[in-house]
Amino acid sequence: MDVTLTAEQQRVLTWADSRRRDLPWRSTRDPWAVLVAEVMLQQTQVDRAQPKWVAFLERFPTAKACAAAPLADVLQEWTGLGYPRRARNLHLTAIAIDQGGGTVPDTLDELLAFPGIGPYTARAVLAFAFESEAAVVDTNVGRILARRQGQKLTAAQAQVQADQWLVPGSSWAWNQGLLDLGALCCRAKEPVCVGCPVRRTCAWARSGWAAPDPASGSASVSVRQSRFEGSARQARGRLLRRTQQAPVSAAELCEVVGWAGQVDAIERAQAVADSLLHDGLIDQDSQGRLVVAG
Repeated sequence: MDVTLTAEQQRVLTWADSRRRDLPWRSTRDPWAVLVAEVMLQQTQVDRAQPKWVAFLERFPTAKACAAAPLADVLQEWTGLGYPRRARNLHLTAIAIDQGGGTVPDTLDELLAFPGIGPYTARAVLAFAFESEAAVVDTNVGRILARRQGQKLTAAQAQVQADQWLVPGSSWAWNQGLLDLGALCCRAKEPVCVGCPVRRTCAWARSGWAAPDPASGSASVSVRQSRFEGSARQARGRLLRRTQQAPVSAAELCEVVGWAGQVDAIERAQAVADSLLHDGLIDQDSQGRLVVAG
């Protein structure tokens, strides 16, 4: 297909070709491997995800292998990545894929039907596994789009801008390039505008980087996570890891989550346990003790 590129698109592709980060999931077009990578990257930094992705696929190289494994085994491989609900959803997705014939679907609606698969992840699988004409918008890309337009963008507006900017026939290279551009140049703090291929057409740069930053407050740009130390997220992780080793009784709960002796510790610890039970990540045995699900 003959495609006439704008000067800006050509600059982005040229820049991306010379600056592309060497990430392991970029060397594959296997839909299951790409899906695993994108689920991991939803809420985990690239450096932490890389070794876990390799190890996870060594143990579960296909959706069928993941579906056949107990949830406890999947959670074990997920240890260290945080937000274990993602592992539960990935396991459920693997089961659905296996029951549907074992092939990861290649349409947006089918991918969105899986638990925990949102617009970005679904489009990323389409672009990076199937090289379909899909524009992906994560935090990095959303930041580029808002600054390029010189205004805050809703998630829907950002997706429209990304769709219009996409280079037909170069979905994989274009999307990977924008992800790299947002990570390396158009950063949240101290953006490196020198050498940026979008600088000439970036409304924010042309304004002299006038305050406020258009990316600040855009719906397409995620909000900074709350403090982890002492949080319910930390407590959830502690309890889940402990149940993978041994059952946890009600008397042990506050100590296991690290809140023994604190005000309202019993109520808060029980809320943490209830949240894990609700997510299907832990269960209760016949004695009422908390145990890992599956």
